[in-house]
Amino acid sequence: MAGAVIGAECNLGQNVFVAGSVRIGDRCKIQNNVSLYDGVILEDDVFCGPSAVFTNVKHPRSAVSRRGEYEVTRVGRGATLGANCTVVCGVTIGAHAFIGAGAVVTRDVPPYAMMAGVPARRIGWAGPHGERLVAAEEQPAVFVCPATGRRFVQIDEWTLNPLETES
Repeated sequence: MAGAVIGAECNLGQNVFVAGSVRIGDRCKIQNNVSLYDGVILEDDVFCGPSAVFTNVKHPRSAVSRRGEYEVTRVGRGATLGANCTVVCGVTIGAHAFIGAGAVVTRDVPPYAMMAGVPARRIGWAGPHGERLVAAEEQPAVFVCPATGRRFVQIDEWTLNPLETES
């Protein structure tokens, strides 16, 4: 962990590895058996479930050194990575995205996206509290957080914007 930056009020479980150039924001929870390799950046309030996996090179070979090829992998504020998911290096996971258990993330994930499967596909939208957003009956492009009542509008397949600012 020498050289790594770990924010305030973080919780790291058993058998967690943190490489020297990793940056972890405030209030992150890293559950057991997670390895954070060089190039990983976790913004504030990120949850990494047990045995979540981050790769650090796209084309690993035992006999070929790739240390100079590590790619940056960024996980946005408030995102959740479910147990046993895999995040391939070089992707950005947007703020408040929710990656389901066992999913394999191979490309960028937009903010608020709920992703599942192999490879991961968007199956819905998640609010800042982790709840699946529900389509408003009167406006199908509007989604509501069942926990808070906060409303969001879907601009296109990959874009969801809050209608009100978070208080």
